[in-house]
Amino acid sequence: MMIRRLALTLVVTLATGCSAFGGVYDVPLPGGADVGEHPYRVTAHFRDVLDLVPQSGVKVADVAVGRVERIELAEDGRSAAVTMLINGSVRLPANAMARLRQSSLLGEKFVELDSPPNPVTARLADGADIPLERTNRNPEIEEVFGALSMLLNGGGVGQLQQITRELNKALEGNETEVRSLLTNVDTFTGGLAARRDDIVRVLDGLDRLSASFGGRSKDIAGLLDNLGGGIKVLADQREAFVRMLTALDTLSGVAVDTVNRSRDDLVADLHALEPTLRQLADSGQNLPQAMELLLTFPFPDAVLDGIKGDYLNVYLTVHTNTAAGPRPAALPMPLPTVDSSGGTGR
Repeated sequence: MMIRRLALTLVVTLATGCSAFGGVYDVPLPGGADVGEHPYRVTAHFRDVLDLVPQSGVKVADVAVGRVERIELAEDGRSAAVTMLINGSVRLPANAMARLRQSSLLGEKFVELDSPPNPVTARLADGADIPLERTNRNPEIEEVFGALSMLLNGGGVGQLQQITRELNKALEGNETEVRSLLTNVDTFTGGLAARRDDIVRVLDGLDRLSASFGGRSKDIAGLLDNLGGGIKVLADQREAFVRMLTALDTLSGVAVDTVNRSRDDLVADLHALEPTLRQLADSGQNLPQAMELLLTFPFPDAVLDGIKGDYLNVYLTVHTNTAAGPRPAALPMPLPTVDSSGGTGR
């Protein structure tokens, strides 16, 4: 009876003590990390804390430096806020990262703190927050086993085997063609890469054209609306168009028949005209020179270059005595002079 009373008293005492500390999670576990006399608190926000519990370890480079003090629902209602108590001698940059890790394959969860690739000079201080952007978690072993089970039991392995088998059947005996196809594809992509600037310019031009069309949308809509009337007129004149095309067909038939009938006569006329054309071709520069002399007959253009002055004087001797006997001396009579420039003088 005395033993029972002592046991009951111990249980009540332990329960009272735990309630005074705020719960069993507030009782430090034996063998835990030494947080020292001046620890500081840091809160990390995780999208999923899995089965992490208070009193879990906090490590830096696999060295225990603290413990998880409490886990709460964050203010956004979609993430968890993990408050950690860290030894005051641990120095971390203000932009430190936090990850959820597992000590072994089936071991406990803990929080790992680490420096980022580009650490800042400021230090992680008491009351600091590590946001969601700098926290993550590793895949759970249960998730890996579940995915592996789904893959092996009716998952994608059978499909991969079928795909591999069909690819082998398709490529068997066509290795040369496939290699040539791949070479052509490589050449084509290389050509596209070389003409990248031109393609960009074309796309920019199409963009400007589409923008221009967008600015003229009302005009285009009006054109399309009015196009129906023009199509209606063409539809109403369809019979007239058909008659016109029929008449053109008849005319073309008559023209072809006429050419066929007159072909022999046309060929004979061309043969008869051939000597004349040959003589004209053989005359060369003689014909243009003869035309120059014809327009200035009887004086060619070269005569004007040999006469000094602006006038050409012509003298004519006239015999007025027609009776027999000695002839008197001839009296020269000046004639109107001809101006070489085209006028007349005396």
